Amino acid sequence: MKQVAATEDLLKGLWKENPVLVQTLGMCPTLAITNSVANGIAMGIATFFVLVGSSVLVSSLRKLIPNEVRITAYIVIIATFVTVADMVLQATVPVIHKQLGAFIALIVVNCIILARQEAFAAKNTVWRSFLDAVGMGFGFIIALMLMCSVREVLGSGTFLGHSVFGPNYEPWVIMVLPPGGFLTLGFMLLAIAAWTKRKAPKPLRARPHDVTTRISQKAVV
Repeated sequence: MKQVAATEDLLKGLWKENPVLVQTLGMCPTLAITNSVANGIAMGIATFFVLVGSSVLVSSLRKLIPNEVRITAYIVIIATFVTVADMVLQATVPVIHKQLGAFIALIVVNCIILARQEAFAAKNTVWRSFLDAVGMGFGFIIALMLMCSVREVLGSGTFLGHSVFGPNYEPWVIMVLPPGGFLTLGFMLLAIAAWTKRKAPKPLRARPHDVTTRISQKAVV
């Protein structure tokens, strides 16, 4: 049973409870920085680091944090990991760090991270909180990569800066602009909803002779 629970904690964030595609959390970075794959990778890794680090620390201190100041404590812990991520990005990839700008600092108020601390890390063991954070973090990265790939390929004709369609391709400029983020996310959510509806079990329909039998039985009664 413990193994099943651990597997569920890890896998649910990838698809079943994906923070972006199912729970529709973290929309600000999802819509704002997904115009290139490089930006998405950087933001995804930074958010993953903050989510995993803060979940482990919150779970470790859950019995020591007073209930009255728990949200404040969570924000302080998250902000600490965000500061570390910000400095690492600035030192290693300064160009991408400049492009992301204030969105790195806004990880502090990302609904995905704060929600996992309140809903899961503060109520479960360190190991389960770690698995939950890893699953949700990878789910966030997957969603960003889907968004980034579509928007960069269509909007710039490139993938990670490398040409995909050749020099004669006319980019769909709207895809790298803010409306392109809404369009891409909308079509992705529409496709997921259609697929989910198609996979849902269909209600059983009564066969004609069953209906006739029921009518006859009622008539006899």
